[in-house]
Amino acid sequence: MDTSRLSRSEYIAVAGAILLVIALFLPWYETSPDNAAANIDGERGSFSGWDVHPIVRWLLLLLAISPIILAWIISRGHELAWTRGELTAVGAIFGLGLVFFNGIVSKPGEPSGQISLKYGYWLTLLAILLILAGSVMRTGESQRRRRPPGTF
Repeated sequence: MDTSRLSRSEYIAVAGAILLVIALFLPWYETSPDNAAANIDGERGSFSGWDVHPIVRWLLLLLAISPIILAWIISRGHELAWTRGELTAVGAIFGLGLVFFNGIVSKPGEPSGQISLKYGYWLTLLAILLILAGSVMRTGESQRRRRPPGTF
């Protein structure tokens, strides 16, 4: 394993992955203290993304693993059939949409207007943007292998 093969883009994406794992356990949502009826799953207070989203949490953990796998592939010098960083970038775009939808469009809790977003949510968005930036930078550094005409 040769870490000298890693560029700044991998370090940015891995930093985003570490931040994503940490942010998943920080407070994302908080019920309004002024409204006694405001709740998330019948409870009041602050809630992390891990507490509120039983399926999304596993998808975000998979997203956090992808930059680490990409850095491992690059440091080992493995050949890929696709441009390095593409799959991580697609996963980051998916994760960005997933987090945006669950925090802005379909906020958990009742009434949704009485649930506020906390710093953990915004750190999660920042972490995914770092993963996306690092993987897009890596994609730009790599060259596509040319194939003969008529082949897939």
